[in-house]
Amino acid sequence: MTTDSRPLAISAPEPRSLELIFTRKALSLLHAKYRIVEADQDDIAALGDEVLGEARYIIGQPPLSKETLDRMPQLRCILNVESNLINNMPYEVLFERGIHVVTTGLVFAEPVAEIGLGFALSVARGITDADLDFREGRELWGGDGNAKSRLISGSDIGIIGFGDLGKALNRVLSGFRANIRVFDPWMPPSILREHGVQPAGLDEVLSGSDFIFVVASVTSENKGFLGAEAFASMRKGAAFILLSRADVVDFDALMSAVASGHIVAASDVYPEEPLSPDHPVRKLKGFLRSAHRAGALDSAFKKMGDMVLEDMDLMDRGLPPMRCKRAERETVSRMRSKPVTRN
Repeated sequence: MTTDSRPLAISAPEPRSLELIFTRKALSLLHAKYRIVEADQDDIAALGDEVLGEARYIIGQPPLSKETLDRMPQLRCILNVESNLINNMPYEVLFERGIHVVTTGLVFAEPVAEIGLGFALSVARGITDADLDFREGRELWGGDGNAKSRLISGSDIGIIGFGDLGKALNRVLSGFRANIRVFDPWMPPSILREHGVQPAGLDEVLSGSDFIFVVASVTSENKGFLGAEAFASMRKGAAFILLSRADVVDFDALMSAVASGHIVAASDVYPEEPLSPDHPVRKLKGFLRSAHRAGALDSAFKKMGDMVLEDMDLMDRGLPPMRCKRAERETVSRMRSKPVTRN
């Protein structure tokens, strides 16, 4: 046994790193307050009983078995800095033992919401295509360049999903005086109304919106639930903006709806990442593409470290974590997001 009285934290934040998510000052504070044992996320069980027996925290979301958890009697919290809750550990065991599982995903809500607004403005006003035309000398001046342009102000907007990202998106859209409808079967209607949006069914959101933002997590219940029928029900010329995870969409059906000219689309996420060089979406007219970069700002990553330090300090004092979002017993095992492979 070590004579060092500092709490022990296992660091396995792949694909993140401590240098990515902590400022230099915060990283120094982390090392000053805690003994940090760095480990590969797939080798936690190999750390040995001395380390596992003293570990109070895990920074990351490595796969864990019940047998490994049984060797960790001091564990208080798994601080997930990957940010997607992944079905790679026995959550029922964690909840029974009172071990918190928390995620820092809130840090991405604002940057993703802002780029989502940028996508909407671009497809509404043809900003990206107009820039490309100008570079190649075929620009259209004045009103000639606005044949398909429209305003977000006063429009009908639909949001599918109203977690942290949906709420952030609602905030950045607030100045446009839009009529915002939200479909989220996990959210009570009264909470939606408190945020100034109208609760609505999925059919109403799809058929009644000029812009549809998809910010729903992938669960065991909604994989691919937006398919050909959903896109056909949308208003002609409506914009479909995908910001959360591609698995909630039938991506081939989305591309077909755009190729037919029925809708336009923008996406930051794809069924496979990176996409193959010959993937048809790369050359699809009416589709605005972004390489899963919406939330990947250094300022967002650094907020993760601040949140982790604040919550570890609270738990050191016998208090519950408050800065990170706690996984819920009823929903965590339904999550089906794929782990990220790059920052």
